Amino acid sequence: MRRLLTPLVVGTSVLAGCATQVDLTPETGQPALRLQQRLLLAPGNGGVQIQPQDLRAGDIVLSSTNSLVSLGVRLITLAPVSHAALYLGNDRFVEAVGAGVRTRSTQEFMDGESTIVAFRHPNIDAAQAQALNDFSRLHAGKRYNTAGIILQAPFSIGRQYCELPLIPGLVRDFCIRGLAAVQLGAIKNDRFFCSQFVLEAYRHAQLPLTTADPRLISPADLLHMREGDVPSVRTEQALQYVGHLKTTPLPGSEVMTVHAD
Repeated sequence: MRRLLTPLVVGTSVLAGCATQVDLTPETGQPALRLQQRLLLAPGNGGVQIQPQDLRAGDIVLSSTNSLVSLGVRLITLAPVSHAALYLGNDRFVEAVGAGVRTRSTQEFMDGESTIVAFRHPNIDAAQAQALNDFSRLHAGKRYNTAGIILQAPFSIGRQYCELPLIPGLVRDFCIRGLAAVQLGAIKNDRFFCSQFVLEAYRHAQLPLTTADPRLISPADLLHMREGDVPSVRTEQALQYVGHLKTTPLPGSEVMTVHAD
């Protein structure tokens, strides 16, 4: 059963490195500035509580832990998530971690993360979900892309200049991709870090989430690819928010639970 998490505490957005988009309001036709959403995973900012049985094969799961590494990634990317994984169905998650590409049971994944939120590609079918499984089996045990994740740190800081408010989307996309070509280089290997693995798996399944180099995509980028948000790079398909499997309450915040039909 799903539960609505009604916000009682509203935080403030950080504008530094915060992508924006100008839309026309349906009611008046006047331009309105839309900010990239950064607080979705804060319990006081709303959401839907789901259970593992609500997941479907192919769902993209973003998460964080209470570790210093996770905290560091979140500080650099200005996002509440630091890790990305895929749900393969049949009680299995697949992820690229320091030990390599591995699978974990649902319980193991739930026990190991402090915050977990799921998103879904709306057009995925059974054949494409199977392609994700095939890709995961093919690369099981593949070593972690340590070099790629080391280069991600300075790149994540530098790219914030491309994401300043009021920079048009096409300019922002061109700036980020250009900076990535310089800072991440042209040399690729057959290893993965977490979000890179998710992007490559979806590309293998003929459902590319973006045409951008998977090496420049972080868990924060996947978070902002959801419907209603402002993505940093151009996306091929917005992801649907499924709900929170696990949340970490903010100090001093409360969550009102309301049962939904």
